[in-house]
Amino acid sequence: MQNPIVLVMGVSGSGKTTIGAMLAGRLGWKYAEADDFHPPANVEKMHNGIPLTDEDRWPWLRAIAAWMQEQTDPAVVTCSALKRKYRELLREGRPDLHLVYLDGSKELISGRLAARHGHFFPKQLLDTQFADLEPPQADEDALTVSIDQPLEKIVQEIYERLGLAR
Repeated sequence: MQNPIVLVMGVSGSGKTTIGAMLAGRLGWKYAEADDFHPPANVEKMHNGIPLTDEDRWPWLRAIAAWMQEQTDPAVVTCSALKRKYRELLREGRPDLHLVYLDGSKELISGRLAARHGHFFPKQLLDTQFADLEPPQADEDALTVSIDQPLEKIVQEIYERLGLAR
């Protein structure tokens, strides 16, 4: 891998931010959090318990894709990337993009969201995330990792299975 981008994806509350930051830190790679790319209107909608539509998400996804295109060094980025068409947009022009899907049950993630404080995404929107979720299919070459294990083990599994040792 000369200039890989690792995209850590999954529903809100699956641990994308924590796992993505831990992985980037371990690798010494640049890190970007997808929430930072949301326009204020999207954040306001979610904060008010209003689910985002495809129309709301396209500018956000394009901003993430543009950031990835600008990278000249390896990087880790997080993004829910719930639908295949979102992942296709993010993959355009990035043959070195590696998808990591954080897979967990609605019950497990709901419990995590209930314990999370200071985030704009309310627990009641979780159902909409699972309704929109199209788990990656075999032809998308995504690495699926169960989140029902300690964080360190999740990061180690990603590290090993993607062959990210430098």
